[in-house]
Amino acid sequence: MRVALIQLAGGSGDKKADIALAREKIREAAAQGADIAVLPEMFCCPYETSAFRSYGEAEGGEAQAALSALSKELGLYIVGGSVPELEGDRVYNTSYVYGRDGVRLAKHRKVHLFDIDVEGGQRFMESDTLSPGDQITTFETEFGTMGLCICFDFRFEEQARLMALRGAKVLFVPAAFNMTTGPAHWELMFRQRSVDNQCFTVGVSPARNESASYVAYGNSMAVDPWGTVLTRCGGEPCIQYADLDLSRADFIRRQLPILSARRTDLYEIKEV
Repeated sequence: MRVALIQLAGGSGDKKADIALAREKIREAAAQGADIAVLPEMFCCPYETSAFRSYGEAEGGEAQAALSALSKELGLYIVGGSVPELEGDRVYNTSYVYGRDGVRLAKHRKVHLFDIDVEGGQRFMESDTLSPGDQITTFETEFGTMGLCICFDFRFEEQARLMALRGAKVLFVPAAFNMTTGPAHWELMFRQRSVDNQCFTVGVSPARNESASYVAYGNSMAVDPWGTVLTRCGGEPCIQYADLDLSRADFIRRQLPILSARRTDLYEIKEV
């Protein structure tokens, strides 16, 4: 299974231009034999709380329609990064997945909102604008079960574990870590989740734009179930490809029975 990690220099402030750029790069990925193309979090919206509502779209909106049509035209899966989704008075940070026939396979609303205030570092409050989702998201493909979450969700091991227990052998994570959290935790977290859940992890970030109000770390990467980094971008716009042999997850799970040897009879949290 070939995955294209498409690290875009999006969020330009011109939504149509950002969607056009995504189309161009997905076509390039398809020409290189990709089965699944993955876009970054908020790929066609500036990563600013003040922009989420104004760049948002309702079900079936412009960005969604473009990705659905392109997946059908090219015959590949698209994990559509994320876009601000409008529903009534609420705004969600939502990722859509489309199958080879253009039909939507999954929709994930970011569960854990990114509210961070690091002394001397980054402050960002998604909850000023966004509402949280309430679902664990997996979807089925010809290759097997896949998991999907967005950025800050990935910090919560319980969410990753639940996707793995549903059978997911690959966890896709559109994300936008910043220059405070990225250097400290990005690689560590993807390798850790891969090892803990004995699965592949694929994180795709926007490219780094030093002039933006929110500077993304970049470094989109894919990691195998042994914790080995298979491919990694730098900060610049790029496409990297990862060829995932999903039988490796089965092999490692047989050698180290972490998932099957869990002692769930001991793990219940009890009040003291």
